[in-house]
Amino acid sequence: MNIKEYTIEEIKDPTGILTGKRYEYFLTVEFDEEDELAVEDHLQIKVLFSVDDNGSRILNYHFYNSLENKYLDYGLEEDELEQIQAFCKEHYLEEN
Repeated sequence: MNIKEYTIEEIKDPTGILTGKRYEYFLTVEFDEEDELAVEDHLQIKVLFSVDDNGSRILNYHFYNSLENKYLDYGLEEDELEQIQAFCKEHYLEEN
């Protein structure tokens, strides 16, 4: 999996109920030719990422086809999820 482009936006909590900060990522990705997801065009992964006193983590993610404006029913393998976790952890400060 290769992350080609990305955007980050901090999600504000107007209620103040949530601890830490939340970030929404849109990752434009491409997969190796042998992966079944390689056939999908305009593939993005929408990631909700949390950072608080206990560390950082992915709260959830969804595959998204930006051309057709629809969510796709796919899942990430463990190593891909770890790659995205590391990417989000490395880049979340860029939003500020």
